[in-house]
Amino acid sequence: MRTTEIFPKGQKVTGNFIGDAWVEMLSNDVANFDAMVYNVTFSPGSRNYWHLHPGGQILLCTSGEGYYQEKGKPVQVLKAGDVVEIKPNVVHWHGAAPHSEFVHLGITTQASKNAVVWYGPVSDEEYAEKS
Repeated sequence: MRTTEIFPKGQKVTGNFIGDAWVEMLSNDVANFDAMVYNVTFSPGSRNYWHLHPGGQILLCTSGEGYYQEKGKPVQVLKAGDVVEIKPNVVHWHGAAPHSEFVHLGITTQASKNAVVWYGPVSDEEYAEKS
């Protein structure tokens, strides 16, 4: 459970997520910075769908315990302080562990290359595979 909120929790997400999650956009000035920065809060067990970012993404984990998986690779457990560098066009998902809220800052790099591409939901079997 979170003890300190660094950034606002934001608005509840609808679509492309399983379970409850919230997003707060912190910087969305693509014209000047070619990046977007956002705070994402996942309730225990929630996760986003398989997706990719044409210009890549960086996750800065700030609270709780989460999971990250690239297509075809094992699930990685994430904790506060972890940094995940996701190369352009890598299909992946991320979310909270079953027993913990999880919060990360997301940075969409090279945002002008196009918007996120969403695929289908992460199955319960895929979610349950831990490294």
